[in-house]
Amino acid sequence: MLNEFKDFIAKGNVMDMAVGIIIGAAFTAIVSSLVADLINPFIGLFMGGIDFTNMYFVLSGDVADGASLEAAREAGAAVFAYGSFIMAIINFLIIAFVVFMLVRYVNKVKAATETPEEPKEEAPAGPSELDILMEIRDSLAK
Repeated sequence: MLNEFKDFIAKGNVMDMAVGIIIGAAFTAIVSSLVADLINPFIGLFMGGIDFTNMYFVLSGDVADGASLEAAREAGAAVFAYGSFIMAIINFLIIAFVVFMLVRYVNKVKAATETPEEPKEEAPAGPSELDILMEIRDSLAK
């Protein structure tokens, strides 16, 4: 079992996947900062000063009016934090778009570096099935 595990880890795909996960985690932190620190202020500006991060409903518990989401959670209230969900959707869309653009660029680079295939000479076509059947019919008719 240990040898099988070593073989599994030694495969190139596993190492590529591990590198991808590590880079993805770092990339997620960058995108989260981009959304929270750069995009949210613009969205709030265009929507009249709305801050998504503190949008929530109190399901149960006592929370002072205008308290932040963090303060409501510290007070032990059960909150429905729909603003955090909106931010997660925005993060996902940005990450998905950037990954799409990255894959698109990599595919273009791959296509540019590939050598065009030379047209293969087609093998001479032999008799079709119909031709063979007609020959058999003709030879039986003799």
